[in-house]
Amino acid sequence: MTTTAEKAELLRSLHIPGDPLIVTNVWDAVTARIVADAPGVKALASASHAVSFAHGVPDGEGLSVEQALAAAKLIVDAVDIPVSIDFEKGYASDAAALEHTIARLIGVGAAGLNIEDSIGAPKAPLFPVDVATERVAAVRSASVTAGVPLVINARVDTLAGGGEWSDAITRANSYLDAGADVVFVLGLGTEDLVKRALDEINGKVSVISNPTSVPLRRLAELGVSRVSFGPGVLGLTLAHLQAAATQLTALGEYPTELGFEY
Repeated sequence: MTTTAEKAELLRSLHIPGDPLIVTNVWDAVTARIVADAPGVKALASASHAVSFAHGVPDGEGLSVEQALAAAKLIVDAVDIPVSIDFEKGYASDAAALEHTIARLIGVGAAGLNIEDSIGAPKAPLFPVDVATERVAAVRSASVTAGVPLVINARVDTLAGGGEWSDAITRANSYLDAGADVVFVLGLGTEDLVKRALDEINGKVSVISNPTSVPLRRLAELGVSRVSFGPGVLGLTLAHLQAAATQLTALGEYPTELGFEY
């Protein structure tokens, strides 16, 4: 596979209701390679929180657009499989500027992206629904212009920000109508909420999961199309690292993983 367009087509094909794409989020070249080499992995997705923290800055576009694009390129260049980049709010204040930054993201080889509908602090407040929809349409426009069918995973922050269910559904369907391939709905923490979202959203649904979430096999049975873990993967990695450091500092046994070859 040699072109970004081919990778985007493959990435889209992996979003299957009932057989969801599972993306164990990465944040740099080495994590990209390690996850890509895991059996069964067919695509990758970055997590902005992890990328930002690895750079020593807060999430929420703490990176400059140049840093964000450089980080995306490191991940994309490290592997041969499709990569979806968590591009936060697109590093642009309006739709015209957004088209430009998306074109640049496609230029570094991204096959897909996450785009958020919150304005400032994570998850609240949100762009007005017409503005957020226009931004999704701008991403699709940049994709068409570039000739790359970028997979748009449009994030709906309503529920996570304390908003109303009806607004979340309105936004999800509006983003799909504007060209999103899948909607990433935060706040679907129970099986009933997942079912309800799948019933009321006119397209594919992506969720984020953690140890308190609906089990992965059940999410597949319900018809979810994509599952990610966001900053949880960074937490998992750091917890293992800290535990190993504690064990070694106490003159304990060598952790088996100390001999891992990469």
